[in-house]
Amino acid sequence: MSKFFVENNQINNDKINIIGESFNHIKNVLRLKINDEIQICDIKTKKNYLCKIDCFYKDYIECNIISEIEKDTEPNTYINIFQGIPKSDKMEWIIEKCTEIGVSEFTPTRMERCVVKIENNAIDKKLNRWQKIAQSAAMQSGRNNIPKIEKIIDFNEIFDLVKDYDIILVAYENEKEITLKSELKNIKNNENLKVAVIIGPEGRNKRK
Repeated sequence: MSKFFVENNQINNDKINIIGESFNHIKNVLRLKINDEIQICDIKTKKNYLCKIDCFYKDYIECNIISEIEKDTEPNTYINIFQGIPKSDKMEWIIEKCTEIGVSEFTPTRMERCVVKIENNAIDKKLNRWQKIAQSAAMQSGRNNIPKIEKIIDFNEIFDLVKDYDIILVAYENEKEITLKSELKNIKNNENLKVAVIIGPEGRNKRK
């Protein structure tokens, strides 16, 4: 069943209005009809509703709430990925797949080996694009939360940002003993942890 997110002010008693890109997706992409059922999640309260499409208007769709769905799809561990900005559309793929497995937040990070340089006048457009991908992936995977895409930071800003995290994992290609699998085993039975994962870009060390 298709799932969509709405702002709290789009819900009025037993009615929900769908606008914007979700309106276009339902009408022109999915081509849903009156009486088709969809799932709608309130971004603010995280409540999920089973709804039936009642009417199509010029710029919005009115839905009737059938019932509230008791569903918690979020992990107990809060994960923020500090990702070195990679080439081409790899960041989009990273955001999509990591959203699907439960990552809570992404912080794009400029690092020494980053090949891509995003111009200042293109940053907002890029962040908006990444945020839309996170929302789409959250919808597709049935999540209740849309991961937040933070502003792009420089590497040295990480040190202040991770001070209140319980665990910090750094991906290092030359590590021989500690593996990601072993660290995940250590934390899997702990709840409500805040974990920072720091991952570099694909740039390699320069040869001397």
